[in-house]
Order: sequence, then structure tokens, then C-alpha cells
Amino acid sequence: MATVNPYLIFNGNCEEAFLFYKSVFGGEFPYMGRFSEMPPSDDENCPPPPADEANRIMHVCLPIGKETTLMGSDSTSQSGDVIVGTNISVSINTDSREEADKIFNGLSAGGNVFMPMTNTFWGAYFGMFTDKFGINWMVNFDEMPK
Repeated sequence: MATVNPYLIFNGNCEEAFLFYKSVFGGEFPYMGRFSEMPPSDDENCPPPPADEANRIMHVCLPIGKETTLMGSDSTSQSGDVIVGTNISVSINTDSREEADKIFNGLSAGGNVFMPMTNTFWGAYFGMFTDKFGINWMVNFDEMPK
């Protein structure tokens, strides 16, 4: 069964925001990674961020309930500035690659896919799109469960 989590995008203040959220919800960050920690990519569509953005947050997660995790990242000059109101995505974590493909293909029909489902360096099968109603989605299957 898929789980759903909010994914928030920030203009360079993701770490500050998540430290604040942690002060309210409590708990610990199972992961907080920076763009500088990304391995080099052969994909010309995925160049490394400029040096002045390398310390920005690539991904952070904070469990806030039994089945809910607040997740987030910073934008970069490559992804463009965040527009408040469109800086949240619905993140779906699935139990299989097949479920991930079914959900991705179904919800992205008629929308704008900007990252097709692919294997990632962090060990997940992952993709992103905006559906035909303008809602941002992320679909994830962890190949190696944590």
C-alpha cells in the first residue's frame, strides 16, 4: 500500500525551516543531504549546482507521525525560484516498482513529466511530474528499504 507525504520546496532556507519544524514536532532527521554530496552525473540534464548553492539542502525528512514524514529540499538556480503556492508536492512511496509505474503513468497522463521514473543514486526508483490539474507529484519506490 502506498503512503503519502508532503514535500516542501524552499528558496535556500530549507534547513532553517526544518530546524523550526523539528522544534515543534520533535524527533530526529533520519537524513539531511546537501547538493554538494551528490555524486557526479553523466546526464547533461543534471549538472551540479553552482558552488554558492552546494550547501543547500538536496533532501531532508522528519517523521512527524506513525505514517507521516515531512520532506523537503531547496531549489537551485537550475530549478528556478520557488513560487509560494506551487512549492509543495505530494510524495507517494510505493511497495513495488510495478505499483510505482502504475501510479506514475496513471497520474501523469495528460500532465507534464519532468523526471521520468528512473533508478537514482540514493537507491530508489523515482520520478516527478505535474498532473493535468497543476498538482506536483513525486513517486518513489525504495529499492533498499531503510
